[in-house]
Formats: sequence, C-alpha cells, structure tokens
Amino acid sequence: MDSSVVDRPELRNPFRPGAGHMPPYLAGRETEKREFSKLLDQDVVLENLVLTGLRGVGKTVLLETLKPIALQKGWLWVGTDLSESTSVSETTLSIRLLTDLAVSTASVATGVAPTKTAGYLPAASAPPGKLDYQALHALWQNTPGLVSDKLKAVLELVWLYLEPQGKRGIVFAYDEAQNLSDHAEKDEYPLSLLLDVFQSLQRKGVRFLLVLTGLPTLFPKLVEARTFAERMFHVLFLDKLDRADTGAAISGAIERSDCPINFNSDSVDLVYEMTVGYPYFIQYVCKEAFDVWVQNFAALEDFRGIPAAEIMRKLDTDFFAGRWARATDRQRDLMGVIAQLKNCAVEFTVQEVAEQSVYLLNKPFSGSHANQMLAALCEAGLVYKNRWGKYSLAVPLLDRFIRRQIVGGEES
Repeated sequence: MDSSVVDRPELRNPFRPGAGHMPPYLAGRETEKREFSKLLDQDVVLENLVLTGLRGVGKTVLLETLKPIALQKGWLWVGTDLSESTSVSETTLSIRLLTDLAVSTASVATGVAPTKTAGYLPAASAPPGKLDYQALHALWQNTPGLVSDKLKAVLELVWLYLEPQGKRGIVFAYDEAQNLSDHAEKDEYPLSLLLDVFQSLQRKGVRFLLVLTGLPTLFPKLVEARTFAERMFHVLFLDKLDRADTGAAISGAIERSDCPINFNSDSVDLVYEMTVGYPYFIQYVCKEAFDVWVQNFAALEDFRGIPAAEIMRKLDTDFFAGRWARATDRQRDLMGVIAQLKNCAVEFTVQEVAEQSVYLLNKPFSGSHANQMLAALCEAGLVYKNRWGKYSLAVPLLDRFIRRQIVGGEES
C-alpha cells in the first residue's frame, strides 16, 4: 500500500462488496458487453441471452451495465428480480411481465390504431388513452383463449404501437431467473409459458429480447422446460477475473474515488491470491484492508500490508458460515472429502467422491449414498449438478473455507 498525501481530513472507502452493488469500476467484462451489443443488432431476434455463473461473479452488476448499451441503441429496457412467487402460476408471471412493461409504455397513446392486427386481439379493441398498466391488464383479461394467448396478444399489440415510433425493440431483463419453474402437479407452467410466448413473438418479427441471469442451474432448467431453449439462447458463463483485471478493478476504484491511498503491486498480488479473482471477494477484501489502512492513517501510524488472516476469518463468518450451517454433520463429512479432490474447484463425479472417501474417512460413502447426499446438498445450494452428470461447488472458494475448517479442527 502506498500513501503520498498526509493531510486529508476524511478518506472514503471506494469498495462496495454488497450483493449486486455497482462497483466504482467494472473490469474484465468487455467481451460480454460486445456479445450483448451484437444481439441488439439483430433484425429478427434469433438468439436471446443467458448470463450465468456462481454467486459473487458480478452477474447483477453486469446486467445493470448492459442497460445503457441497450438504451443507446434505441431499445427500451424492462425487468426486475424474479422471486419464487413470480412463478407460482402462469397468471402471476403474466402480471409480472405486464407490470414491468407498463413502466415503459404508460406514455404511449392509443389514439391512432396500428395498421396490423395483433393475434386474437383486433387493434381497434385498444380503447383511446395510454398503454398504462390498467389498459394492458384490461386487454389481457378481455382476450379469449389460454393465458399464453392473452399474453401474446397484449405483447404483440404493444409492439405494433411502439415500432412506428422508431423503437428498436424491448429488452426484458430478469435477474435471479433460476427461481422460475414449472409446477406439473398443479398444471401450472409459467417457465414454459415464458419461453413459448417469446419464441412465438420473435418468429413473427417482434423485436423483444429476453435476457435472463442466474446460477448455473438456470440454463439446464430452461432446456428441461423446452428443448428448443438450447437454440433460443446464447449463454455467457461469467468466470472469475484474471490477475490483470483484478488489478484494474482495484486501481479503477481508487482512481474514480480520487483517493490518495493506493494498493501497490504486492498488495494486488495478495488480493488476487486471497480471492482468486472473484469480483465480490475482491471488493470485500479491499474494503476491509482499506478500513484498516484508514484507521492507521488517521492515527498517523505506519500502515503496510494486508491483514490477510484476520480478513479471511471475517469473511468466513460473514459469507460462508451461514451456508455451512445448512449442512448436517454427515453432509459436512462429504463436503470435506470433496474439498480435498484435486479438481474440486472445477467439477467432480460421484465416483470420485466415493473413492476419495475410502482414504479419508472411517465411514466411507458408497456411490449410491454419495449420490443421495449430493442431491440434498443441491437443495441446500452448496453444490449443483451440471448437464454432463458431474457436480460443482455452488459457492466460490467454498473448498478453501472447508479446508480451513478441517485444519482448524472444526470439521468432524
């Protein structure tokens, strides 16, 4: 750490490790921005976008960064976070879409009828006024047919009013989309409805672009609901940053805050070693280190280096402990085995876990037992199963946390 200014009354910490909080400087996501920009240039929407990755890689932050790109190219932007309640039924999902859409269409006048007919709904049935939520919901209610017919008709009608105004299209952007699901036992298929409606509209030339972000379970869930989803989406998997981008994220935040305290090369190297380039952890470690330096700075004391052990102990309590508490003792045994696999930070199989447990545990796991427990750990959000029949840890750096528990004697 370097400091070139001695006389400064207050130093503000530029780092923001909150969930979805926009960092002062977003590093290492230029490729993703370019890919999104290409999708906006489609005359007919053939590909939508899925942004996926582990928690803490910056999916929500990147989604917010894409919004001004879309607006600059003449697209409207609607969307929000998706909760489990959104996909309770096809109706609740429809209401969610209409509510979000109304924010952008409330000022659109319906006095002049569009030149085409929108699905089941004659254009003339849109009464004079504005396309606010009340109008959209009334149109939805009065359209005959299934819920999907109603939603298609309303969305197509909206496009017939927007396109003559020079709008390029509408981006429907939804975060935490892994919460969407179908409920066959209740004859409710909101996830399938979403995919069916957008595919149908896009085939008609309606430029509505669907952007979904979520955990790695999202895309397999989409394909399970509708096999055509595999061809409907361009998938971008957000990974951790490399050493150069980690340094850029740190220096960019410092420069934009006009702060006299900076991280020297050794400090950046240590941050990268501690965080392996995961954006949330970069922000967390830098914030904690910065707070320590500011306290020493105010006391006119020498301040050098990063108190790595203390910061990691605090991170364990703040980030990992709550997730670790979801596991039973026997599940922790299994996670301890996983954490000591050479490839645990990438992916692993049930067979690898069972074989490793023979060498590490007095009570090893059979393949069937390990498989059952991994399914339970998926429900707890600690691991996830990918499409190739292999598992991965669902929380970044969880393997390091588990190994610290074992070394510290806290693992049974």
